[in-house]
Amino acid sequence: MKGKRILIANRGEIASRIIRTIKKLEHVAIVIRSNRDKNALYLEYADEIIDANENDEDKVIFLDADRIIELALKHRVEMIHPGYGFLSENYEFAKKCNEAGIIFIGPLPEHIFQMGLKTVAKEYARKAGLPLVPGTEDVVRDVKKALKIAKKIGFPVLLKASAGGGGRGMRIVEKAEHFERLFNSASQEAFNAFGNGDLFIEKYINNPKHIEVQVLGDKHGNVIHLWDRECSLQRKHQKLLEEAPSPALSKKMRNSVCKMAVKLAQHIGYYSTGTVEFIMDEKRNIYFMEMNTRLQVEHPVTEEITGIDLVEWQIRIALDEKLPFKQKDIALNGTAIECRINAENAQNRFSPETGFIEKVRFPYHPRLRVETSIKDGTYVSTNFDSMLVKLIVHEKHRNTAIQSMLKILNESRISGIKTLIPFFKTVLQHPEFQKGTYTTRWIEQYFTPEMLINSDEETIAALTATIAYAMEYLPIAGEKPDIQQDNLNLWVLNKRLR
Repeated sequence: MKGKRILIANRGEIASRIIRTIKKLEHVAIVIRSNRDKNALYLEYADEIIDANENDEDKVIFLDADRIIELALKHRVEMIHPGYGFLSENYEFAKKCNEAGIIFIGPLPEHIFQMGLKTVAKEYARKAGLPLVPGTEDVVRDVKKALKIAKKIGFPVLLKASAGGGGRGMRIVEKAEHFERLFNSASQEAFNAFGNGDLFIEKYINNPKHIEVQVLGDKHGNVIHLWDRECSLQRKHQKLLEEAPSPALSKKMRNSVCKMAVKLAQHIGYYSTGTVEFIMDEKRNIYFMEMNTRLQVEHPVTEEITGIDLVEWQIRIALDEKLPFKQKDIALNGTAIECRINAENAQNRFSPETGFIEKVRFPYHPRLRVETSIKDGTYVSTNFDSMLVKLIVHEKHRNTAIQSMLKILNESRISGIKTLIPFFKTVLQHPEFQKGTYTTRWIEQYFTPEMLINSDEETIAALTATIAYAMEYLPIAGEKPDIQQDNLNLWVLNKRLR
């Protein structure tokens, strides 16, 4: 079969990761170069590069569906992979690709739309027989009516945006007197983020665990699961660390939740990769939460424990291939843990970090997988997500995986800016994590910045750089500093300190 020309409508580490599989399948990997990201690492791996030629006032190219399709047609693109984030769950983008004669590597646009609306997704789950958290079946737009419903459900309740995720448009309401203010702010945030301010209400589950199941379906009616993942280590509903399988599930519970995920996918006729997400309460009751219709950030841990390349099967399924394996063929092999190394300062409320990365070094480890978007000299800006690297380790036993990841983190170096490496060292050594009993409230309940005081080597590097900069570049008495040269001088300094 002649190789297909595949455009990756994304950037960063996921673009690099998708390129790897495209080349393995002997297709042509095409990427877009943004003006905001001209020297990105993923550009070095592509077969072809399309320049976006954005103006400063333009929106980010990866959010401009019409422009991406225009460029794709101009460059004879046959397939588009959306990655994750950006337009990956935008059903209009998927629809426009198909209408333009370009194969969208993902599910049907209708499934993206239906599962993207949480109330619709919950209705499908209910019809498929999945357990639901007590709450409203439809969106509630009137705040006074919503308050009455919340009182009937019983406080605390959770307000959730119907049209989105990632923690935006989400509020926990502890008391009735706070309801109206939080309802209005959640609705406005949801509207700003998704163009839809509709909310629904659920009973708030204290100390939940976040469990999800990877499903894979083809266009011929075959659906399988690739086991479960635990994603409970979160901050403001954003995942930070994932592992597969979940240490919280017994064999019986694992089989049950995985069968539920397959049942939902079969019920709607789903194909491509998808993730069915569940929440588990303190009594170990499991409820359906939502379905994500794209490749997940944490997909590598599933690939590690199953040996199946999810990107490969996204592409093959888009080309109408049948799954060659049955459920009985999917063995669960060991444990995999992924740490998302973000450019954030955990000692300062996880504030974002910007600046030049001086050096990037990761140790050799036979069970380590590195997915990254950075190299020596990369400039980290606020234009894109703060995730720099995903470190994934796969071992036969969970305790071994924890110890291997600790060793890897201790020997990893990203100098020039602060990252979450010290934070993850603390997490992995905490008793709640090691027992597997941690919940989505671990940071709120256990983490304090003081935990990192003795583990942050980056602080020493930052102080050294500051002192050296002051000695060489700060003006002597009577001279005015050249403010416009500060960033350049810091970059020169970074080079000299290497």
